[in-house]
Amino acid sequence: MIIAVDFDGTLHTGEWPSIGEPMPWAIDTMRHLKADGHYLIIWSCRERQEQTAMVNWLLHHGIPFDRVNDHHPANIAKYGGDARKVSADIYIDDRQLGGLPDWDEIYKIVQRHE
Repeated sequence: MIIAVDFDGTLHTGEWPSIGEPMPWAIDTMRHLKADGHYLIIWSCRERQEQTAMVNWLLHHGIPFDRVNDHHPANIAKYGGDARKVSADIYIDDRQLGGLPDWDEIYKIVQRHE
């Protein structure tokens, strides 16, 4: 599955433009999702310097990802365009209706959708 994961307030505890500590279990869960074969897109409003800081933070913490704010190449080929909204099967975001479950619950939800 293609999974789009928000950055601020979802993968870390800080608020834009600062970057806080990793959310509990976020690193392990992202690693498990990648090991399970999922395609991970970091989905963020960060641009330029803030996006570079985000990518460096992800790399520093060993959080796997395949793209940042960009589509899976197969979706661009399939739909013939590159819309601003990233196409994914599942979106993980702290601003989703009902709020962000803990990362252990997120992993269980993804497994149920497979």
